[in-house]
This record gives sequence, C-alpha cells and structure tokens, in this order.
Amino acid sequence: MPLQNRVTPLGEIIADPARGTLMGNRGILHDGNRELGRSRWKHKAWIACTLAFRGRKRTPMTPGRYTELFFLDEATALAGGHRPCAECRRADFNAYRTAWATAHCLDAPPTANAMDEALHAHRIKPRLRKQVHHTKAAADIPDGAFVLIDGAPWLIWKRRLLRWSPGGYDHVGELSGGLLTVVTPKPSVDALAAGYRVAVHDSASGLFGD
Repeated sequence: MPLQNRVTPLGEIIADPARGTLMGNRGILHDGNRELGRSRWKHKAWIACTLAFRGRKRTPMTPGRYTELFFLDEATALAGGHRPCAECRRADFNAYRTAWATAHCLDAPPTANAMDEALHAHRIKPRLRKQVHHTKAAADIPDGAFVLIDGAPWLIWKRRLLRWSPGGYDHVGELSGGLLTVVTPKPSVDALAAGYRVAVHDSASGLFGD
C-alpha cells in the first residue's frame, strides 16, 4: 500500500503510488506506524526540495524524522503552499525571492522567514484547517498557477487549462474570461506574475504535442 505522502494542489495529503518530482517538508506528521495523525503541518517553513542532494539517503516516514511529502511538480508544490528550499534549490530560492521582491516593490529580497509568515497567512485557515483561495480575472492569472474548476484543480499553462491528476496532467481545456477561483497562494501568484519560472511535469508538454 502506498504511504499517505502525496500533496495535491489543494494542499491535501493523499496516498497514491505515482512518483513525484519534488519532495517537501512540513515537519513530523506521522507516527511510529508511518501513518499521518491529525496535524498537516508542524511549522510554517513549507519547502519543496529536489529528490536527490549530496548523496543523502532517507527512508520515507522514519519514526521521529520529518515526514517526506511528494509533489507531481513545482507548480503543484506552490499551489499546496510550499516554496523552493534555500539549501538544495538555492538558485530557484533566489529567483523566487527576487520575483517576490519585484512583485511587492521591496528594496531587497525577503528572508525565508518573512516569506513563510506571509505564505502561511495566504495558504491556510488555521481554525478551519481549510485552504485559502482568492478570486482573480482569468486574464490576470499567470501561467503556473492553479485554479478551481467544478471543485477540481486545473493548471493554467500556455494560456490553456490542464487538469491535474496524481500521475500527471490528463486533459486540456480552454481558458475563458471572467473571474476564477485561484488555488495557488497569492504571494506565489504574484511571484509568478513578476517572472518566476515554475517547473511543470512533462505530461503538460505531451498534451500540447511538443
């Protein structure tokens, strides 16, 4: 049976056998039986890391060590409320914080702690334990952000809609006008709009035939 360690764009943690392309961390969420408890985070530093870094080896859900979470791609990780890791993805981290600074007209890139605080306020309603969404005109939503269509997460990519599944994107839809419910936290949407280039799963290119 697959472990419950795959993160969806809606921030949910599910069990699915498909492999992810990035690994994440929200603290120790599992018990000695490698099963999740009620908590879905233990700290505000929700990061997204590479699968391999300096030869380090980990056994997922080792008791007493942080819960390894996995994402289909970076766009999924951002939608789930995560940001690039400052250690194993330093170049992406710097590019993300530079775009953040540009979006918010800051004199200098923000610290990791400052971004974590802002992201946490825009990704989760603590008492309700529900993901925060916001509304935006379709024309103003950048590529790489997720929106909610009939209760399901769809990625905006190349000005089309791609339907998300744990194993990859499986359907293309037309992006119409009007207001849409945005899943990706607003700070990350702003960073995308300011030029941050997000990595998307190979299945997206397959749908476009390139």
